[in-house]
Amino acid sequence: MFDLDEDDTCRRFVLPALKEVAGWPDERIRREFQINDGRIRATTRLFRRDPPLRADYILEYASDLPVAVVEAKRWHKDAADGLEQAKRYARLLDLPFAYATNGREIIEFDFSTGAETVVACFPTPEHLWQRYRAAKGLSSETELATALAPFDQTLRNWDNSAKRPRYYQQVAINRAVRALSRGDRKVLLVMATGTGKTMVAAQIVSKLWTARWPDTRRRPRVLYLADRNILVDQPKDDYFSPMFGDAVHKLSGGDPKTGRNIYFGLYQSLDSGEGAELFYKQFAPDFFDLVIVDECHRGSARDDSQWRQILKYFEPAAQLGLTATPVDEGNADTYAYFGKPIFEYSLANGIEDGFLAPYRVRKIRFNVDLTGWRPAEGQTDIYGNEIPDNLYGPKEYEKVLAILERTEEAARYLTECLQQNDRMGKTIVFCENNDHAARMRAALTNANRDMVQRYPNYVCRITSSDGPHGRVLLDDFRQVDTDEPVIAVTSRLLSTGVDIPTVKNIVLFRRIASMPEFKQIVGRGTRLFPAAEKLTFDIIDFVDATRLFNDPKFDGPPLRVVRDDTDETGHIVDTTSEDLPEEEVVAEPLADYEPQDSWRLDGESPDAPQITDPDEIDRIRARSRRLYVNGVDVFIDGSAHYISAGDGRRLRLVELRQYVRDRVIELDLQPDELRAQWAQARSRRALRERLTKHGVELEELAERVGQPAADTMDLLLHVTWQTPLITRRERVHRLEREHRHFLESFAPEAREILETILDQYATHGEEELNLTVLRAPALAQLGTPTELADRFGGREELREAVDQLSEKIYASA
Repeated sequence: MFDLDEDDTCRRFVLPALKEVAGWPDERIRREFQINDGRIRATTRLFRRDPPLRADYILEYASDLPVAVVEAKRWHKDAADGLEQAKRYARLLDLPFAYATNGREIIEFDFSTGAETVVACFPTPEHLWQRYRAAKGLSSETELATALAPFDQTLRNWDNSAKRPRYYQQVAINRAVRALSRGDRKVLLVMATGTGKTMVAAQIVSKLWTARWPDTRRRPRVLYLADRNILVDQPKDDYFSPMFGDAVHKLSGGDPKTGRNIYFGLYQSLDSGEGAELFYKQFAPDFFDLVIVDECHRGSARDDSQWRQILKYFEPAAQLGLTATPVDEGNADTYAYFGKPIFEYSLANGIEDGFLAPYRVRKIRFNVDLTGWRPAEGQTDIYGNEIPDNLYGPKEYEKVLAILERTEEAARYLTECLQQNDRMGKTIVFCENNDHAARMRAALTNANRDMVQRYPNYVCRITSSDGPHGRVLLDDFRQVDTDEPVIAVTSRLLSTGVDIPTVKNIVLFRRIASMPEFKQIVGRGTRLFPAAEKLTFDIIDFVDATRLFNDPKFDGPPLRVVRDDTDETGHIVDTTSEDLPEEEVVAEPLADYEPQDSWRLDGESPDAPQITDPDEIDRIRARSRRLYVNGVDVFIDGSAHYISAGDGRRLRLVELRQYVRDRVIELDLQPDELRAQWAQARSRRALRERLTKHGVELEELAERVGQPAADTMDLLLHVTWQTPLITRRERVHRLEREHRHFLESFAPEAREILETILDQYATHGEEELNLTVLRAPALAQLGTPTELADRFGGREELREAVDQLSEKIYASA
């Protein structure tokens, strides 16, 4: 009877069924509700974004309180065709009800009962709200008040739009609020770095604040705990102060100002004093209603930690733990203290949803890391200390022995990477210790003198040993609108809790054994910042730390790997495949040797002594027993290039040519078909889009294969079927020789245009073989597009001539 599309079906049947029959107000029906942003898929250098997930309708009982999903299909489709889609969206949004309809039939799925039912009509808002309350266990007045409290909309994004919680943040907020409202004393949220734990914490407090939890006679009192200033100041200044104003106070000793409501404190400050005079004991144990423990895998995580005593003291308060990396190691067990997480959102989830940046990984191995280094008999280091006769390897480098050229070669290679991509791309370099960071800073400064002349702080070291000046540099580095510093060299200070959304490169020059630490470091680059075109990031790994991608505990997406081989100078010359090693290749450990920390260089304490006398420094260095060696031939023995791709969780290595070959074969493109599609502008454009959708970035192919003068079609044929490569200029010469009669069939004034198009093609590529080239400067000087078309007798005749020209080009094999 009807042949309506989905829009007509919704307009004529679905919306009237919701509004007029079931009584849903228009403002409570959220149309085309966007759930995520669509996954960003990294290629070897660029990226593309998948379409976002959108639910046809979300039904809200109150503002920011969704209760059901409705998925609509066109009239002649089966209503059941939309049910799995509706259920998927409902699961993501943590909603108990999913509906699918085609305008004729309505199917309901109730997650709380597991029942699938064909219903005569949509339920009314009040009826669905009562069922929602039962499904979520909302019974008390406190639970209802916190559930109905709207989200705060004070905060603004970089473009001044309202900063609203994302779908998964809403789920985390609502689950936490429900748990606290029903009386849970310990609540744990596990969310990957960059997914907005601070936003979640602030909105949880906002809902409790609005509902006057737990005592309707007053606002709640909250303590936000962390172990670093940056972890306290950033949430206080960027989130809580704008939302709660003067109710926010940072504890720093002295008067605790018990008249405030939301307190921020460092464990170190609260733990100052002795015995009964400990600062935190100026508050009664039941003073706070909620204690938020940020980065709860650190600081107070251990059972025997002095800082754990603070949490025990405030045990009458509910405690909310936030972390990206819970630990379960010996006496440090996040789950044993807080219990099972009520919500988890992983790095893989964030990348799949398009809220986190995918990554590429370039793994570089030095010859001295693969083979180890052994001193000559009686060899001394640069300070005259004799070097024990042992085989030294990565486990000893920078702790026992430092090869100066190793750091210089890493700086040279990193500089080359920046030159190839973005010299102003913000970069964090993680070194073994502060001494290593200082030498890396010097090496990078010397390798980038041209940039340092223009930007004095282009390279800087940021460690706690750098004191207040380092903090100023960190503040500048964090800002999204500053040019410098560009390269921040550190040891551990920037590994956790620092929000730097513009970071484009994470450089690993420090061995990492801890999975939580590895996740935290990777998380420094996962934040998106579209305003600066930061939608992916690169990990440059000198120490094989990325072996941890193979660990089952790592929850990111899988990777494919492309190996870049280098010449004797360390410059990339070709790509080859590589087998992924099961274990890290390291030299034998140094026997019977226990390295000691040096006087200041390993420590992160800002109170470390500042010694300037050269003789005293030499003596202290000698006592530290770290050896400094130069004159060693260090070079790069190859590099592997990883990019996020595929399904599953294992690392696999794919050489670039093999990857392109697999995609062409996967698309069932035989050589004759590929040539035929490539010959016409319209079908060529469609083919390019198909290849791009499957991860083949054609703009990069010529560069990576090292044939910038070749036609893209020839490159595809070459890497897939090993056909000989010819340049675009050679194709033009063959056309002029083999199809001269075609060119001579046109009048001289028309032939001039075709010859110019051929020259444009030979110089710039196949994109010049369409009518848009008429506006190119080389043709614009011959006349307007209309005047050029008139030389052929009209626009259609010109189009036909260009299409024939394209066919002749690709017929010349």
